[in-house]
Amino acid sequence: MGIVAAMGVLLPFPFYWWLWTNPQSWVNLCGQGRDPSTAMARVSHVLKAAQLLSLFSVASLSWPPPLYFWPLMAFGQFLNFRVYQLLGEAGTYYGVRFGKSIPWVTEFPFGVIRDPQYVGSIMSLLACLSWVPFQYILLWCLGYVFMMLVESKEDPSARAKSVSSCSWHKPLVNR
Repeated sequence: MGIVAAMGVLLPFPFYWWLWTNPQSWVNLCGQGRDPSTAMARVSHVLKAAQLLSLFSVASLSWPPPLYFWPLMAFGQFLNFRVYQLLGEAGTYYGVRFGKSIPWVTEFPFGVIRDPQYVGSIMSLLACLSWVPFQYILLWCLGYVFMMLVESKEDPSARAKSVSSCSWHKPLVNR
């Protein structure tokens, strides 16, 4: 069960890596008329559910949680909510990599905390240390650190073009 849980915890990170390094492939796969950020969000939610199920499979829940749970979970979720509030779906789900124009944001937590969405997620995971064995929390956190490193190397020339702007993309014609 431990290996399956570890695989479930790591499940989304190869997908995120592939999307970051091959955004045009994802845009092409989504096709014309489909928003690649929305499609990524839907896939990400399924992968997040698999991650959470993996953690629950090795967790031993008890009540009440330790006192450190509340501030870590509250501030972690605040950071995640704030990032989504400021950037929206397109900004949170790699919209800039898919050729979207995302406004530059300087409000808190941006400009104060580097990669606040990942910091918030790591804080929320650390809040669960009393219930989930350390190695699974560590593995998930290392996945976030890996993505922070991958995303720190953003090459604007590698961004995707929208499917409709690609000259080689022709819609299928009924025969």
